[in-house]
Amino acid sequence: MSICIVNTGKICYNEGMVISYAGGECFKVSQGDFTLSFNPPGKGSGLASAKFGADIALVSLDHADFNGVENAAFGERQPFVIQGPGEYEVKNTAVRGFATPSKYGGKEKINTIYSVSLEGMNLCFLGALGSAELPAEAKQELDDIDVLFLPVGGSDVLGHAAAYKLAVQLGPKVIIPMHYDAGSLKAFLKEAGAEGAKPEEKLTIKKKDLEGKEAEVVVLSA
Repeated sequence: MSICIVNTGKICYNEGMVISYAGGECFKVSQGDFTLSFNPPGKGSGLASAKFGADIALVSLDHADFNGVENAAFGERQPFVIQGPGEYEVKNTAVRGFATPSKYGGKEKINTIYSVSLEGMNLCFLGALGSAELPAEAKQELDDIDVLFLPVGGSDVLGHAAAYKLAVQLGPKVIIPMHYDAGSLKAFLKEAGAEGAKPEEKLTIKKKDLEGKEAEVVVLSA
């Protein structure tokens, strides 16, 4: 397991965390002037590209649908790129990556689950996870999850039923589905008893907003 620490001074945040969705598995997570990019699609992907400057770009799997780190750079803003299992600390943001097997795109690959601690909140990004059976290390370490980014579309990633079952086991306060089409999203919302969830442009939250929440499904529009 690799360990990397990059310190560039303390960052102070006075605003809530803002999460927006660009489709596929691409998310922008911002807190003040600090921005994370999860799984930006790159050249050769059939997914629409989303270009914005990020301080850290996280890639869960080496595939064009997720590895477009060039789209997380803007002007002089170049991201610190994390592309696999290990422990990292960048700009006072702690990241842990756990390896899981994947057959995304029909080939044996490594998918990395990321746990990110940012301003008192714990994010868990499952990436292109294809099996609900997590490695022992991940099971032990993934706890007290505030926001879970969950693939629900089936095929090369978790289907709606397996995805919701895993989400219940992990016990997050908020679930954000990703990697779906209209049919699989509808099936997942029914499985989760959240048929009434309406797409939101973005999610803005603070730690105190999460008190009392239990597996609340939030759908973000791309």
